Amino acid sequence: MTQEELDALMNGDLDIDTLNIEDIDDEVIEEPAPEITEEPDDTYKASATNSAPPPATDDNKMVHQLDDVTKESEEKATEIFDIIEVISNEMMQSEEHARSVITIFRSNIELFTALTQKFPDVMKFNEQLEKNQSALSDSEAMLDVLQNSGDSIMSVMDIMQYQDIHRQKIERVINVMRALSTYMNALFEGKVDDEKRVSSATHLPGDESTEEIVSSDDIEELLKSFGQK
Repeated sequence: MTQEELDALMNGDLDIDTLNIEDIDDEVIEEPAPEITEEPDDTYKASATNSAPPPATDDNKMVHQLDDVTKESEEKATEIFDIIEVISNEMMQSEEHARSVITIFRSNIELFTALTQKFPDVMKFNEQLEKNQSALSDSEAMLDVLQNSGDSIMSVMDIMQYQDIHRQKIERVINVMRALSTYMNALFEGKVDDEKRVSSATHLPGDESTEEIVSSDDIEELLKSFGQK
């Protein structure tokens, strides 16, 4: 029933017998509760200035997203550690090979030094001595690079340990969020099932509306008032 019909009824311009109560009840508008949809909303964009709530999709569920971050982060960190371990083992083997080569060069230098002193006129011995000394210098420099690289890899592995700390911090945030969710659900829990609750009023005094809709309770009160006259 519209406001105009109600005014006509109260002024006596409208006969109550001509009204169909079932039709009146049908005119009571009850807005259905919004349903949470899982369909993606391409129009929503997360922003610090956007006050509108995001749709409850998998892309916007906070705990869901944090669980994915911790899982993927742990998997990628494990892959990185495996790669670093392989590189570290190969560099340790290269260091052993470099030390073996250095030992041979030093032995050759001792030999060609003695031969050069014994046979100074033989230029071949002096040439070989110089080549072995140059190769020894290059090998020692290579060994230094391998050792420094090994130290750098160890530093990387130490830094990667912070990734596990970050994962634990995120998991702690997840646990706090889940605890808050459980607490809020318990705080707002009611004794009456939602299906058994009385529907909320569509319009209240002070609401702005182009067309006032009278509720069933208002109709019953109005009919009672006419019956008392």
